[in-house]
Amino acid sequence: MDVTCVADVKALLGEGPHWDPEAAALTFVDIKGRRAFRWRDGRPLEEFSTPYRVGSLIPRASGGHIAGTDRGIAAVDLELERFDLLFDPEEDRETNRFNDAKVDRVGRLFAGTMDDEERAASGAFYRVDKNLTCRRVDDGFKVTNGPAFSPDGKIMYANDSALQVTYRYDLTPDGTPINRRELARFGEGEGYPDGLTVDAEGCLWIAFWDGWCLRRLSPAGERLTELRVPVQRPTSCAFGGAALDRLFITSARIGLEEKDLASQPYAGGLFMCSPGVTGIAELPFAG
Repeated sequence: MDVTCVADVKALLGEGPHWDPEAAALTFVDIKGRRAFRWRDGRPLEEFSTPYRVGSLIPRASGGHIAGTDRGIAAVDLELERFDLLFDPEEDRETNRFNDAKVDRVGRLFAGTMDDEERAASGAFYRVDKNLTCRRVDDGFKVTNGPAFSPDGKIMYANDSALQVTYRYDLTPDGTPINRRELARFGEGEGYPDGLTVDAEGCLWIAFWDGWCLRRLSPAGERLTELRVPVQRPTSCAFGGAALDRLFITSARIGLEEKDLASQPYAGGLFMCSPGVTGIAELPFAG
């Protein structure tokens, strides 16, 4: 299938694509470049400066956005480029920063952290509830990515990219992930499982850093499809568009040498394709 670059932003570390059906817009970030973007079909790309390194940017039901940053969780007004820090549950983990985040099927925010130097297994997942209380729900990750949630909201998926492992949890009604087990493990030359999303059939789409591809897995971990992309470091993906039939893919150019960039000039761009399946409308954060 055709994979087209729709925003050649040359992000150092593009991440966090999120489709907002109310605004008919896709937001995504450049973590290391301290930028955020808003893409709308047929309209000029909007770019915003961020005072922190932002790993995720998700709409709030109360207005504005909520973000995971290298200084904790922040309330965001994009138009004013205003980031108000709310809390930091990891003040004792000085080298950590927030990375990826998603909202579950009832509006709770699940956000992961990682050691920015990618040395220590000091990353964790946190759940932020509507009243802004924050609880650590899993720990001991080197590089957290995801999570993503099954259509019925009863299963949570997450990656430890450094270990090349995708995990599956049961998610209790109160939002506690339990019974972690390996769903899939990847090996040398296959790339590192990065950001992920779930389609309307309950299958996972995972971007593979250094893998030049996305892979679609069944809920049982069976490999169903491999989607090749024109960049070495795809980082995450999200369904969007009015019919949720388009798959948006972020990417990175950080760490690539000039000879590498010459063969992939759109590295760091935002890509789009029509994968033949639809996604699930994502909720805003309920708080």
